[in-house]
Amino acid sequence: MGNNCIDGTAVVEGGPEGARSATGGAPSTTGGALPEGQRWSVGRKLGVVTRLLGGESLELVSRQIGVPIYQLEEWRDRAICGMESALKCHKEDPTERKLAEAQRRIGEITMENELLRERCHRGGGPFVRGRSLK
Repeated sequence: MGNNCIDGTAVVEGGPEGARSATGGAPSTTGGALPEGQRWSVGRKLGVVTRLLGGESLELVSRQIGVPIYQLEEWRDRAICGMESALKCHKEDPTERKLAEAQRRIGEITMENELLRERCHRGGGPFVRGRSLK
């Protein structure tokens, strides 16, 4: 069993050096270590990453929740990458889509007009297809 400290918490034997657990043995909902075999939910990871982004040190958070620093760094980096992707992404505005379509169509019509002008200048006119049989 662990030794009790003055503040009533117990030092965990076999855990990270200097680590403590709350009396009662159950993990706290504020970010304590998970029991063996349990996984970290997205919500709990988000809470931990929010603490890191808020300025808490990796070492302190690592000791408090029993997760290695490299894992915390990975969670933080993935969260930042996700935020960057979310900020780059934008919803397509229907007005923008219609404008782009109109610009594309104007480009097509302009090209057709230029080809017709070229054809008129070379001879005959835009509707001449060949020699008449008369």
